[in-house]
Amino acid sequence: MKELLKELCMLNGVSGDESAVRDHIIEKVRDFCEYRVDPLGALICFRKGRKSSDKKLMICAHMDEVGFIVTYINPDGTLCFDEVGGVNTTVAAGRQVKVGKNCINGVIGSTAVHNLSKEQREKAPEYDGMYIDIGAHDREEAMQYVSLGDPVYFDSEYSEIGGNIRSKAIDDRVGCAMMIRLIQEQPEYDTWFVFNVQEETGLRGSGSSAFSVAPDYAVVLEATTAADIDGSSGAKRVCCLGAGPVVSFMDRRTIYDKELYRLAMNTAGVLGIPCQTKTMIAGGNDAGAIHISGSGVRTIAVSLPCRYLHSASCVIAERDLEPSYQLVRQLAERICEL
Repeated sequence: MKELLKELCMLNGVSGDESAVRDHIIEKVRDFCEYRVDPLGALICFRKGRKSSDKKLMICAHMDEVGFIVTYINPDGTLCFDEVGGVNTTVAAGRQVKVGKNCINGVIGSTAVHNLSKEQREKAPEYDGMYIDIGAHDREEAMQYVSLGDPVYFDSEYSEIGGNIRSKAIDDRVGCAMMIRLIQEQPEYDTWFVFNVQEETGLRGSGSSAFSVAPDYAVVLEATTAADIDGSSGAKRVCCLGAGPVVSFMDRRTIYDKELYRLAMNTAGVLGIPCQTKTMIAGGNDAGAIHISGSGVRTIAVSLPCRYLHSASCVIAERDLEPSYQLVRQLAERICEL
């Protein structure tokens, strides 16, 4: 699964521009399931299991990643831009990026530190004070390569550091990788798998796809914030790399189904794998739209702990991958047997 994750992370797909990711996933699953693409771009797959159940189960993850979008071309050829998804300016400044479908090289620039006032140095930069430099001499030259509305991606390579995996877009290509493997290996029961779009810009794709599938139960696969670093202690660590999958009881968008929460924790215990929960009520994911779709969907989320979320260098522990996959596979089976 690690090699599959690498393939997925190296694809570019900011919210609203997920086609390259979707096309790659289709190539991986087309021989194993029925599939269709909904009007917003979500990939909806049905995988026949070894058995049928009276419970309609949907497992989902989102294909999009955070990034940027070109909003204006300045007379000097630099590009004005804005965030797509929640990207803090402190992780954007100075980063190498790729612009547009042709992946033009660029760098995010801002006023040089020695030209800042004392007050400016004490504040984080704002996007309206930053620009993307693609090496163009003027607007006319830049317009040969870039158009308004072009997506902008972090230019970040996949690497392994001390037993951990570092890359852009781990949120949520890791969930997509687990779903591809589940489809290829065949689940125990008939299952719907949905690769959603536009999660990072307000859960925009999952509400419509969940309405279309109309499941009884949903399992959302995600990456979630781990703050297990020096200077963070107690509840503020949220969750930790290497301590297994994260099963949340609540976040800013969802209070998760209590029976499913207990079932997930019990399943981890039965499997003898480490499992943890989030120790802060923070963040959100597609469950926020899914659980209130239609007449309501009983929903649980299983996430991988991830440091430096929404940056060019997300980090997860390789040793969390297999336990997370096994928990999701067994949990799906047990949900269908409720």
